[in-house]
Amino acid sequence: MIPFIFKRIINLIPILLGTSIITFLLIHLVPGDPAEAYLRLSQIPPTDEAAAHIRKELGLDKPLYVQYFIWLLDAFQLDFGESFITGDPVFEEAIYYLWPTLQLTLAAIVLTLIISVPVGILSAVYKDRLFDQVSRILAYVGASMPSFWLGFLLIYFFSFKLGLFPSGSRGTFVHIVLPAVTMCLVYTFTFTRLLRSGILEFMNQPYVMYARSRGLKERVVIGKHVLKNASQPFITAFSISIGNMLAGTVIAENVFAWPGIGRYFVSAIVNRDFPAIQFCVLLMTIIFVLINLIVDIIYAYLDPRIRLKGDQLK
Repeated sequence: MIPFIFKRIINLIPILLGTSIITFLLIHLVPGDPAEAYLRLSQIPPTDEAAAHIRKELGLDKPLYVQYFIWLLDAFQLDFGESFITGDPVFEEAIYYLWPTLQLTLAAIVLTLIISVPVGILSAVYKDRLFDQVSRILAYVGASMPSFWLGFLLIYFFSFKLGLFPSGSRGTFVHIVLPAVTMCLVYTFTFTRLLRSGILEFMNQPYVMYARSRGLKERVVIGKHVLKNASQPFITAFSISIGNMLAGTVIAENVFAWPGIGRYFVSAIVNRDFPAIQFCVLLMTIIFVLINLIVDIIYAYLDPRIRLKGDQLK
């Protein structure tokens, strides 16, 4: 298992380097002068002399490849520049805003698992019965409902009408409930149907029928023999959704005034805060590739053939 994990980690290095290069080039190919953007955000008149001084101070007068290598060397020291808006180090600002986003995403993930896994199993066990039919209807409704509209509905009923939860901001535990529910419900019933389909696919496999013939209880057959194999497509879709949830926090954070990395990133784009944009893209890439690494490790644990194949390719 260790050689398999090491090989996956080595494969992540060119992905991160490629992402940093592409992001760096795209930011500098966007029309507009970064020096003028810096002066505007600093409320300094963007004269030619001031712009030339800022270009020299920020190193923007150097060739593009030199700027990239300077940025890369600084990045290895966790120095990603200073924000054009606040003048504070981008790394410290982004990490400060990242924690609320991770809290919100983790809460949405936990809620999704708590709901989708038991509902998916029960829908497969009680196929075509009332429980399965109700979950199917809810799946269609949940998959087609825009998350921002769902967020406003939750605020209207549970905040304004019932007064059970606050309508926004971040504070106590109750502040996270509505934004987490908004994020998770869009995915929950889709995963429910996916897990149901996977379980039904393996329910009539020979090894499952043999397990039943040995007199094992149905919950043991499903939990030990069916669920392990049926969960692989579920894990794949769920791992992809974690990235989507992180990206989707932009909507939830704006609807519920949640101070996370999504709002920080949008603010950086609007204000052309290039150091903040560069680091936010790199940070999201790191999170995505780490999620993929964890999923690969889980796959290798569930299916030893993947691990053996990876070890043979080293």
